[in-house]
Amino acid sequence: MRIKICGITRPEDARFAEEAGADAIGVVVCSGDVSKRNVSLEQAKTIFDAVGPFTTTVVVSHTSSEDELQRMIALHPDAIQVSHPFRFPDDHGVKIIRVVGRGDPLPVDCDAIIVDDSHGTGRTFDRSYAREAAKTSDIPVILAGGLTPENVGGAIHEVRPYAVDVASGVEIFSGIKDHTKIKAFIAACRWQEQIP
Repeated sequence: MRIKICGITRPEDARFAEEAGADAIGVVVCSGDVSKRNVSLEQAKTIFDAVGPFTTTVVVSHTSSEDELQRMIALHPDAIQVSHPFRFPDDHGVKIIRVVGRGDPLPVDCDAIIVDDSHGTGRTFDRSYAREAAKTSDIPVILAGGLTPENVGGAIHEVRPYAVDVASGVEIFSGIKDHTKIKAFIAACRWQEQIP
């Protein structure tokens, strides 16, 4: 089970997530909202620089601006997670994760799909839609929305996603991660891997 800790705003939280066993870290940029998780592109680079070469770095954005998209690509993250239906040239040089929610058709012009009705607000995912997406998609499906250390094991068992993604479920308050919760979340995911 692959694990992304998202909405990171501080290098120390990125380092801790990596050391605790996270496979990826996500940083929210250029989202045009007042989220306390939103950081500047310069801050995003500092956070990405805090982790080693085997931790996947993901820029997360709800922007619809082509200019902002190009500036995000210029950060050279491993992947960009977008909710806007941007068209990418074949040589864009970054993995694309598209956000979908209940009722949305499953895209094929990306490297992974994240099932998240909440668009980062922590609202619980639609179980039936997530199960169907994971079962039918030829592209890896990432599960997000309302996950916590307490419920992630059951969600993995029920949906069988490629990966899980958490932000608010491991926070002290918006944008600041709780290291105890990060460890508990990752432990719950790893424990679930042992169950057939």
